[in-house]
Formats: sequence, C-alpha cells, structure tokens
Amino acid sequence: MSLPSRLRRLAASLVAVLAALSAVVLSTAVLSPGRAAATEGRVSGGRLDWGIKQSFLTYVTGPIAKGSWALTGGAATVGGSTFRFHSANGTYDPATGALTAAFSGGVRFTGHQENGANALDLSLGRLTFRALPGGSAGLYADVSSKSKETGQVSSASQAKLADLSLAGVDLRGAAGTLNLGNVPATLTDAGAKAFGNFYQAGTALDPLTLSVNLPGAQASSAAPSASSAPSASSAPSAQAVPSASSPSTTTATQAPASAKTEFGNGALDWGVRRTFRDYVTGTIAQGRWELGGGAADGGAFFRWTPAKGTYDPATGDLTAAFTGTVRFTGLRSGESYGLDLTLANPGVTVADGRGRLLADVSGRTPDGATQQLTGVELATFDPAGLKPEGGLLKAVELPLKLAEGGAKAFGGLYPAGTEMDPLSFAVALDPAAALPPLPDLGSAPATPLAAPVASPVASPAGSSSEGFPVAAVAAVAGGAVLVAALGTTGGLLVRRRRAAAAPGPDRTA
Repeated sequence: MSLPSRLRRLAASLVAVLAALSAVVLSTAVLSPGRAAATEGRVSGGRLDWGIKQSFLTYVTGPIAKGSWALTGGAATVGGSTFRFHSANGTYDPATGALTAAFSGGVRFTGHQENGANALDLSLGRLTFRALPGGSAGLYADVSSKSKETGQVSSASQAKLADLSLAGVDLRGAAGTLNLGNVPATLTDAGAKAFGNFYQAGTALDPLTLSVNLPGAQASSAAPSASSAPSASSAPSAQAVPSASSPSTTTATQAPASAKTEFGNGALDWGVRRTFRDYVTGTIAQGRWELGGGAADGGAFFRWTPAKGTYDPATGDLTAAFTGTVRFTGLRSGESYGLDLTLANPGVTVADGRGRLLADVSGRTPDGATQQLTGVELATFDPAGLKPEGGLLKAVELPLKLAEGGAKAFGGLYPAGTEMDPLSFAVALDPAAALPPLPDLGSAPATPLAAPVASPVASPAGSSSEGFPVAAVAAVAGGAVLVAALGTTGGLLVRRRRAAAAPGPDRTA
C-alpha cells in the first residue's frame, strides 16, 4: 500500500475518532450539572412504590402463616400488591449524584398466631433510598422484627434491607422530577435478618420505583392520579389547601355560645375502601381514577376541599359540605367502561348523636346499573368525642360502615354494614386555623405498577422540545437506560428495561 493511501486511511480514522469524541462531549454536556443547580440540595416531595417480595406477601396471607398486613403513617397500596410510601425528604448533590430520600409511612406484617401472639411480627418504616457517588445504592428502613426462635423483638434504625442496581444510570446534574423505574433490589445480610432468615442474603426482591422532587422543581403541579395518563382536570399541589374566600362569618366570640358557628374552609379525607382502589387499578378492572373540582390524591385517601357549613357547639350538630369529584373507571370495552362511578361533593352531618357521610353519585357500576343520585347516605359513623380544638373541629380515622344507600351506590359490590376506609375531616371554626397537611406524593404522575414500565428505544436518539435536548441513550449490561431532560418539567427520567413484567394477581381483603 502506498504512503498516500495509508495517510488517507489514517486521516479518515482520526476524523471518525474525533466525531465520536464530539458526540460524547455533547452527551456529557446534556447531563452535567449546571452552575446554578450545584448550589441547591434539598429533596422535597415524592413517592416510593415497592412490593417487597410477592412470594412473601402470599406466604403471610396464605394458609400457613394465616396472617395479614396493615398500613401505617399514611402508606397506601397500588394495584393490590405494591406498597406506596410518600413525602420524600432528603438531600441531593448534583455535582456527584449523591441522593438521599427518606419516605413516610410503613407496613406491618403479622402471622403464625400462637396462644394469642404472633410468631411472625415484622414492621418496616421510614424507607430511605440512598445513592452514593460512583453509582452504588441501597434501600434502608427502620425495622422491628420478632425472632421465630426466641420470640424476642429487636429493632434497628435505618438497616440496609437491599442493594440496588443503578448500573449505567448517572444521577449527576438532575433537576426537577427524578423518576427511577424497576430498580433491581437484592436482599442484604441485614435484610435477611429482618425477614427472620426466611430468605438468604442475595435473594432477588421485587424491583422498586420512585419519584422525587429535586431542587429546582416547579412549585405547583396537578395532583397525581392512579392513572398513567394525566388527570382530566388539575387539583391543588400536595400541601396546598385553599383558604376561605369570603370574610369571616359569625364566630363564637361574636355571638352567644349557643349560636351556630359558620365556617368557609375544611377538608375531608377518605380512601373509599382500599380493596376497591386496588380493584380499580388492578389486573381485573385495569382502570384509573380522575380528580376534579379541587379534589386531591393523598395516596391512601382522597381529599375533598374546601368546605362550608355550620356547627352548633351546644348540641354538637354539624352540617359540612365539601367540594370536588373522584371518578373511577375500569373494565373498558371499546370506547365504554363497565365501571364508571363518580363520587362528588361529599357532605358530613351530625345530628341526634348520629354521623352520616353523604355524596352525589353518578355513572355505571359493574352490575350494569346506571344512576344519578344526589345526597346519597353512603355510610354512618359514631360522632362521640367530636369536639373543637385549636380552632378546628377535627375527626381522625373514624370507623365507617356502609349504609344501604352506599351499598346501592357501589352496585352491590359490598353489602350494607361493610367496614369502609376510616373517615377523617377538619373544618376551620377559626378562619386562621391551619388544616392538616396532605401527604406529599410529588409532582410526577403516578403509574399503575400492575402494568410494565415502558422500555426505552434500543438505539441512540435525539430531538428537542421547547429548545431543550430530549434524549441520550446508552446500552448497559443486558438492558437499556433512557435519560431524558424534559423541557416542560425540567425533569430527569431514568427507566430500566425489565426482563419480564407480568402483573401479579389482585389481592383482596
């Protein structure tokens, strides 16, 4: 081969190498932290969804352990077999990608009851996702566990339950909303001890999905729904509660103590029934819910707000009308739904020592019945002990039983007398009183975990949205990771391809 020919080939090779280096530099520029982002560090708001291990849940509630699990601290379920923890709080370093996000809520598992005591008694709370510079990550939790051998209960603060795989995921330079989907989790030695050595260290646990609001996230957002599609209408952000829009009305200090107090602000929190929510978003109905008119999603319950009404301190009588709608849809067939049920503008009344929960009900139930009803008595509760305190008339998790009208409203899914989710509400007798905060689920839309998370494209791609780079794709270790800097939310989306994503069976209780 002649020297000129060799020189031409060498020059062509150099051009190719320089082009590749340019592409790497461009990709790095998209993901590297900006000067402003490096000065911010707090994480505020978000959710973590984790099924722990489906075989463990099946064992606990099965014919051997004959146990159950209970949610604590506002934790919720998604699709019937995944737990949702809320209100992320922590720190983030955009220069190194170090992230700590602790979530509120917990779950307690009990079973193997012997002589009135549970041989199996495991509680998990304050789950914390922690990613270190360099890519290593883990899931930590406060753990209380009873030994099967000795019966002694041991507790550990922030024990490392699982090692998490973030291979190929670069968390540096993120801002806005960070989504991590289907993150592989492997049981650690401390995790094996927490589970009573039911599983050995190294056992694969269910993958987890999390969403957190990083520094620079937009302050206001639509309230999340249980659907992968946006809600039909927007709702207040997780902590936002509308204030009274009208001037202060008659109060106890302006009239005799026996006079009724009028109020113009309040909130009602009710999850309807956990198994109903799980049915709607689970593998059978494969549905969703939409929020409207000021209703918000608190994870384990819905919030209707504001409110107006009257309270008589002399008799304890109460009339409170709340605002907002929650529409449940599922069992889709073509363009119609076998389930299309809307609960709107609920109300609470207390009279003659009897409490009632009312609502407007419309739509179709699975039995084929259609209805358009106003002020239906859905359920009843005991109002004993309901007294004003701190400017609020507040009820926390009152036991609630389905009424005849409620049984009809749900199309016979539950008979009258069924225990529904507990009822909480607060009305501001003093206009300056603050309502209880709503759990902060973050600003990202929720995705039903019964369905697999969409896999990214297999080859690099790039485009723009409102002037921002959109995607840089890298193949990693038998999977693929998509990193997208979204122009509309300033978010970073990281999703991992799942080898298999078959939804589990819907759990009923």
